[in-house]
Amino acid sequence: MEYIILSMTLLAIGVYGLLTKRNLLKTLMSIEIIAAAASMNFVVFSSLLGDRMGQVFFILALSVDTSITAVVVALLLVANRELKVSDIWDLSKLKE
Repeated sequence: MEYIILSMTLLAIGVYGLLTKRNLLKTLMSIEIIAAAASMNFVVFSSLLGDRMGQVFFILALSVDTSITAVVVALLLVANRELKVSDIWDLSKLKE
């Protein structure tokens, strides 16, 4: 039960960060926290049911999430270096 409460707390922190932060990197970190909370739920509920499928799905989700994060961080670094964009609302500069 404690892990479910921890997961819900992580979800709440991630949603709060997603709704209040305008920095691109902080928004990405909030999305990662939400993904970690969802992955934690897979592991917790699979262990409660005695099934290993949730843990397998966690490993798959973790590897996909890590690769997507690496690509997004690289894009954020390029946008920051070339266009000096660090705010979400300034992403419209990328259309030009």
